[in-house]
Amino acid sequence: MASSLKFGTSGLRGLVTELNGVPAFAYTRAFAELLKEDGSAATSQRKVLVGRDLRASSPSIAQLCCAALQDAGLVAVDCGALPTPALAYHGKRFGLPAIMVTGSHIPEDRNGLKFYRAQGEIDKQDEARILAWHSKQRILHLPDNAWKIRAEAADTDPVAAYKARYLDYFGVGALSGLTVGVYQHSSVARDIIVEVLEVLGARVVPLGRATQFIPVDTEALRDEDEVLARQWANKQTLDAIVSTDGDADRPLVSDAGGAFLRGDLVGAITAKSLGADAVVTPVTSNSALESAGAFRTVIRTRVGSPYVIEGMKEAAQSGAQAIVGFEANGGVLLGSEFVRAGRTLTALPTRDAMLPLLCALEVIITQGKPLAAIAQAFSFKAAASNRLERIASDKSAAFVSRLQHDDAFLSDLMAPLGGADRINTRDGLRITGRNGEVVHFRPSGNAPELRVYVEAMTPARAESLLNWGLAEAKRWVG
Repeated sequence: MASSLKFGTSGLRGLVTELNGVPAFAYTRAFAELLKEDGSAATSQRKVLVGRDLRASSPSIAQLCCAALQDAGLVAVDCGALPTPALAYHGKRFGLPAIMVTGSHIPEDRNGLKFYRAQGEIDKQDEARILAWHSKQRILHLPDNAWKIRAEAADTDPVAAYKARYLDYFGVGALSGLTVGVYQHSSVARDIIVEVLEVLGARVVPLGRATQFIPVDTEALRDEDEVLARQWANKQTLDAIVSTDGDADRPLVSDAGGAFLRGDLVGAITAKSLGADAVVTPVTSNSALESAGAFRTVIRTRVGSPYVIEGMKEAAQSGAQAIVGFEANGGVLLGSEFVRAGRTLTALPTRDAMLPLLCALEVIITQGKPLAAIAQAFSFKAAASNRLERIASDKSAAFVSRLQHDDAFLSDLMAPLGGADRINTRDGLRITGRNGEVVHFRPSGNAPELRVYVEAMTPARAESLLNWGLAEAKRWVG
């Protein structure tokens, strides 16, 4: 049987039962060899940071990562439970590679590893090298001392530095007058968000803290999360409700009524509030980004932070000075530094949830408008997305391939939209109908799922179109 473990849009992921053991050790060992071959570890005193999210399986997987690093002659530094962007920021500041144990937004029966060089996330070429070493060495057993290894403690607190990054840039009291609900669930940043918002002057209302892991996917919210947000908003006066996914690299933001903003809209609000002249975002983000004219340059990529990072490099080479990348899930990457009132926000080319949360809240104050009105001004098309779970990757790929190459099949499927006007094959198949509506089928890069994205003129039509797209896809993939 084929393993569930694979590199997808951001890191290696798969079933806990297949990762928590020799595979976690072996893949980390492969990453260590990459660092040694390139000399990446020599300049950082051979130290590698290791962090984790709040999943039940994460501590033991992190232990195996530490054991593998020591086995490779490197020094593991235990950073504990912290947001992925906090770990990446710490590594960037001190020139240290890092490994984050997290499954991000996917269910708790899955987990994963995100690898960082000292300069930032590994790229697709690095992934290929890790896979090649892993395949060649075929580690079959754990060392006898794997569970006894004790990693070093971090010399400085990565979380404190991460909080200071935003407190220094926005300034104490910047959010005074706002009342913000924080949906804590099982986000690794659930307490950090509260602390940062309170120092910035907001009155914070903690909500929904969980004792078990909840997989919050900002691109495909659970119905119960949306119901909870509306209930919380109805019971008290809130300017917004904010949260993140499990490892805090994707934001979740609702308006005062408990209606969640889509991630690409949160990204656009962030980019505009920072004064970006170039936006880099995957093809799944709303098509209104180009038509709205809010940004001088919009560069489209495939889904996944490695592709957005490459796009930000392209923007810089083209002369852009203020570069913001974001994904449809809302995670924001900074491709350049931003300066205002003498305060500098350094570049951080990895997905982050804290920055978009703070920008979305700050614009409520700077514009003197509720978040719903601010969002409406961007004129985004009504959009919706969801996924079919437990769909084998080969079935999803076959369905998309047939749509791309069988004109009759495509024509029949798209008849309710007046037929297909044009298609985009950058990532999956994004189909624009002759009536202007969009349906995008994309096999997930790191889970047995088929994702469906749609755009229409009204929210009701978008939901109807999404249900139709899911039903049609299910009819062909089972």
